[in-house]
Amino acid sequence: MANHVSALKRSRQDQKKRIQNRGQKSAMRSVIKKVLVAVEAGDKETATVALRQATSLLDRAGRKNQIHARQASRRVSRLNAKVKAIA
Repeated sequence: MANHVSALKRSRQDQKKRIQNRGQKSAMRSVIKKVLVAVEAGDKETATVALRQATSLLDRAGRKNQIHARQASRRVSRLNAKVKAIA
């Protein structure tokens, strides 16, 4: 446990940020799953709407370093290819 006032404050800030990051990562994974389920079902409209949400969340996660920026870009690209492949 931290002893200095500044270290205690940093610990409190880290705990808050950890909870925020966990929630945002969970939401990101949920939207990605929604896209994949829609693609499996062949539902292009739902997949397109979910892809728009997923792109937004992935880009935000990349900007905030929750995931690496290139990983975010790669995931968006792969999801977009799967949605386009729906006949």
